Amino acid sequence: MFYIFTILKRSNKTQPGKFNYLCHVSANNSKIDIRSLSLEALQQHFTAMGEKAFRAKQVYEWLWKKSCFSFEDMSNLSKDLRQKMADLFTINHVVINNSQYSADKTIKNSFKLHDTHLIEGVLIPTTERMTACVSSQVGCSLTCKFCATGYMDRKRNLNPDEIYDQVVLLSQQAQQNYGIPLTNIVYMGMGEPLLNYANVLKSIERITAEDGLNMAAKRITVSTAGIAKMIKKLGDDQVRFNLALSLHAANDTKRNEIMPINEQNSLVALADALKYFYSKTKNVVTYEYIVFHNFNDELQDAAELAKFCRHIPCKVNIIEYNPISFADFTNAGEDKIEAFANYLRKQGVNTNVRRSRGKDIDAACGQLAVKDKATAEA
Repeated sequence: MFYIFTILKRSNKTQPGKFNYLCHVSANNSKIDIRSLSLEALQQHFTAMGEKAFRAKQVYEWLWKKSCFSFEDMSNLSKDLRQKMADLFTINHVVINNSQYSADKTIKNSFKLHDTHLIEGVLIPTTERMTACVSSQVGCSLTCKFCATGYMDRKRNLNPDEIYDQVVLLSQQAQQNYGIPLTNIVYMGMGEPLLNYANVLKSIERITAEDGLNMAAKRITVSTAGIAKMIKKLGDDQVRFNLALSLHAANDTKRNEIMPINEQNSLVALADALKYFYSKTKNVVTYEYIVFHNFNDELQDAAELAKFCRHIPCKVNIIEYNPISFADFTNAGEDKIEAFANYLRKQGVNTNVRRSRGKDIDAACGQLAVKDKATAEA
């Protein structure tokens, strides 16, 4: 049996979303996961090892700015120090297990974690941007009826470094295959990001930090199925990244049917949370809306959505449905989608129709689900 123990301490009482990660220690491995240490904690370890504290900053830069996965590659450190670190610490980095290439140039990857679990992440190239779609959990505890991940069990949350590694690997893949750097990151892969709140925010802090990947927060979007109290917490933490809500129905009866999370997070509760979030951040929220055939594709559904959009400044992304073997939903016809979008636009709602990418390799929105038998049994 494999266990990971995580020790946290709140770093600043005035910033409730900020945590220092003291260490992760495996029950069957006495080595400390070095990337679970804050810079301050790492400096304490180096001092205890008889090393100068400034060495910790050098190592921290290797880990988070240069994305180094090996102590041996930290070339400005002595061989003796590199060996000391290898004896005390480990870097539990993510590796690509396999990759699939779509006809539209989308690349889907299964990533292997240090404990053998697999997750999926996608590189999505378009004419305007190069987007990394990353996962936040191994599986998912929600049971959205149209989403393949919702039919998996949730094994565990991802650590901040495991989310960070997905971005690094997808960025390398973008450069190697297309010679173009990442422009955007979306937390829209496997799992519900707001049910892994602290780790997701820590990963974004490392991705956006000057001593990290130094990516602009406005290039990052976190998508949620709708956890009202956590949306309010995002407001309290005054996050700078973008928020997207997977809405898919602006009617509680219909939303309950396809998204059971709505039973505890009704549209009224979500509207209240979103108003609070906007009051704290002034961030425009995106509503994601899949138009299902004969379910939520009528103009009455569009009218309900337009009414919900009046709560705060927002935009709507209408998303093509991507069929999965577990569910019987089908995509609405083109005429229905266009009529739906045009109705919203006439109501003054900023509306875009998004076309799916990577459908031929099950890499499109809602299709991510690890199919590897060994992983399912891990």
